[in-house]
Amino acid sequence: MQGKNPHSKRSLKAPLFVYEKRLERMEDLLAELHEFSDQGSIIVVEGKRDVVALKKLGIRGDFRLATHHSLINFSEDLSKTGKKVVILTDWDRWGNILASKLTENLQSLGSNPDTRIRDLIISLVQKEIKDVESLPAYVRKLREISLGKNVTDRF
Repeated sequence: MQGKNPHSKRSLKAPLFVYEKRLERMEDLLAELHEFSDQGSIIVVEGKRDVVALKKLGIRGDFRLATHHSLINFSEDLSKTGKKVVILTDWDRWGNILASKLTENLQSLGSNPDTRIRDLIISLVQKEIKDVESLPAYVRKLREISLGKNVTDRF
């Protein structure tokens, strides 16, 4: 059954316009994240696979891995840079704890990290995916559904 859309209108869990709106909102969030990285912001993720996923989505920049350091030292190092920090940890239990502790540490050091993009992605993907690593496949799926065909793009 080559060439058929694996996401036919009958198999969708919601009306088509819902997926189109999600795609539009996700594209806006990715554009905003791209702007942050262009402005020299630090994007905090959990692991190397998250960095690879964001690069697949066209995000370049200063990525820092939160899981390879003591959180206190890591937070202090981030704060000392004077750069804007965007926290983009996964939204599973550990990712939520990590985001909360990083935010708390950075705020106590006088920094105000951005968690808004993470929060908006969480509300957008709901329970369909649970991590940054899955974002490229999720965006591809939204594009396939919204455009009504298999999408062969950069990821």
